[in-house]
Amino acid sequence: MVPDDIDQDKLAEEWASALAGEESEDAAGAPGGGEEGMADEWAAALADQEEQGLRKEKEQDYLSSKSRKAEFKDLTQDAKMPRQDATKRDLDFILDIPLEVSAELGRTKLLINELLQLGQGSVVELNKLAGEPLEIYVNGKLVARGEAVVINEKFGVRLTDIISPIERVKQLG
Repeated sequence: MVPDDIDQDKLAEEWASALAGEESEDAAGAPGGGEEGMADEWAAALADQEEQGLRKEKEQDYLSSKSRKAEFKDLTQDAKMPRQDATKRDLDFILDIPLEVSAELGRTKLLINELLQLGQGSVVELNKLAGEPLEIYVNGKLVARGEAVVINEKFGVRLTDIISPIERVKQLG
């Protein structure tokens, strides 16, 4: 015999002795044995299952008694409002969004070596001529042009030209 066969023979003997032990207990009328014991176990299991079902049903009844019907706002009045009011309401929603506004005097490109050699009093040449308008950008998009002004010792920009929506769309393409 091969060792696997020996293990299987031992397993078969253990099962046979276990089954023989149950049969002898069944014959002796031990509780849980035979068809009557099996029927009692099934009856107990079914009773537990039915009890759990009743508990869940009572819980659902309790929860449904504590809940209330959903109430929905009548939206027909909002739908009947003129379109202008709806547009104004939509615009009010976006009025608090922060934007980054910057004014550009001009641009240039420098090598890192040139940048490192800059010091106090150095002059950086820009790509615009003196007197040309500043460009005003909102979130990186050109929206206007203007001129620099000083008011109460602070710099500002007086807008001289607003970019039309058509021109802004052309810039995107």
